[in-house]
Amino acid sequence: MSDDVISQGEVFTSPDSNAAREFFRQKSRAMTNKQMSVSETVSRFVHDGDYVASGGFGGVRIATAILHEIVRQHKKNLGFSGHTATHDFQIMVAGKCFDRCDAAYIVGLEMRGLSPNARRYMETGKVRVTDWSNATLGWRYKAAAMGLPYLPARSLMGTDVLKNSAAKEITCPFTGEKLVALPALFPDVGIVHVHRADVYGNAQIDGISVADYDIVRASKHVIVSTERIVNTDEIRKDPSKTLAPYWLVDAVCHVPYGGYPGDMPYEYYSDEEHLAEWMEAEKDEATLDAFINKYIYDTENFDEYLALKGGETRMAELRALQPLRRG
Repeated sequence: MSDDVISQGEVFTSPDSNAAREFFRQKSRAMTNKQMSVSETVSRFVHDGDYVASGGFGGVRIATAILHEIVRQHKKNLGFSGHTATHDFQIMVAGKCFDRCDAAYIVGLEMRGLSPNARRYMETGKVRVTDWSNATLGWRYKAAAMGLPYLPARSLMGTDVLKNSAAKEITCPFTGEKLVALPALFPDVGIVHVHRADVYGNAQIDGISVADYDIVRASKHVIVSTERIVNTDEIRKDPSKTLAPYWLVDAVCHVPYGGYPGDMPYEYYSDEEHLAEWMEAEKDEATLDAFINKYIYDTENFDEYLALKGGETRMAELRALQPLRRG
C-alpha cells in the first residue's frame, strides 16, 4: 500500500462483508404480505442511531413520505447518505435527524440554489462528514451489494476529495498500478420510492435506477414506498423492470404522490413553487420552524400535507407538466 495520500475521512459503517453476509443469511425470505402504513414502517425499521440511505437522485424519485415520517417521529443521531441529496437532505436537516453524513452532493438543490438551513446545519460542526464523489458513493453501495469489503477504482485520485474521503490507496496485485479502495457501505435502512410494487415487495421503476439497484441489495432493511400497489402478475409481465425482489424488502407503503414535491418520471413533475417556498422559509429560522410545524409536525400523515398543497387539483397540474410519457 502506498502512503502518498492518507485519507482523513471516517467510515461510518463497518465494511465487514462477512458480518453483513451473516446478517443477510438470517433475514427471512418468506413471501409474506409486507404492506403497512408509513407510520408503522418508520416506527419498526428506523431507529435512533441507524444509518439511512436515501434513494432517487437529486429531486427525482425521492421517498418524501417516508422522510417526512422520520422527521415527524423525531428520529435522531442517524447516519445519512444520498446520491446527490437535495430535497431529501433538506427534509432530514429540517428535523435535525442525522449527525454523520457521507456527502457526494449536499446542501444544494441544483438549479434552485443552496439550502440556507442545510448550510447552517452543516456549519454548526455538529455533523461528522466524509466526502465522496457521486460515482464513488454509488460504488460503495455496489461493493456491499456484491458482498465485498471494498471495490477498487481510479476515481478521486489526484483530488482533495480523496484526502477528505475514507478511501485508501492500494497497489493492484496484477499490474502494480496505484488505485483507491472504496469501503463497502452497508446501510441499516435503505429507502426508495418506486412506480409500482406488489404487497410482497417486488418493486419496479420506469426509467433509470441510478444507485437504487445497489442500495436495496446493500441495505440490511429496505423500505419501499410506491405510487401503486399491483398484482404480482403485473410485475411478472416485465421482470426486467424489477428493482427489488420481495426477499430484499421489509416494508411496502402505498403512497400515491409519495415523491412530491420532487419529480416522479412518467407521473408528475416537481412542484417548483413549493420548493421555492421551502427555500424562502429557510432564510429565517423562526419562519422555518413555523413552516415545518405546518407541513410536517402538525400533520398526521403525508395525505394531510398533500391536502395543504392543493391535493388532487395540484397533482393534476403537476401531471400535466411531466414531460416524460409512457409509449
